[in-house]
Amino acid sequence: MDFISGNSELMMEHSMQFLWSKQNAILDNITNAETPGYKTKYVTFEESLKSSLQSASGSSNPATAFREALENVYPTVHTADSESTRMDENGVNLTEQGVELARNTYQLRYAMNSIDSNLSILRTAIKG
Repeated sequence: MDFISGNSELMMEHSMQFLWSKQNAILDNITNAETPGYKTKYVTFEESLKSSLQSASGSSNPATAFREALENVYPTVHTADSESTRMDENGVNLTEQGVELARNTYQLRYAMNSIDSNLSILRTAIKG
């Protein structure tokens, strides 16, 4: 295991990847709100993380398997093919996307503050 980046830092890194992917999907949705036939994109992460961690828990060496599970889990972008909000088959609900954008922005800020806090502790430990 890398002595500087533990499992919590790796988890924060993957959380940031998820939130960034989600931000991009939301912005794509808002950009294409007037495009006929466009279907809403959404991003998932929790299901793949849960699945990876459950398979790691049954390993003979759970600590190593847990680390490998965290290293190999990534967010997944999906398309809501069955949803449409307008007659032109566009699936974007602008109000919903605006709320998700605001929520995701707060979550990104919280995650960045958490990472900054962890790095501050590390800087303090190094400086003494």
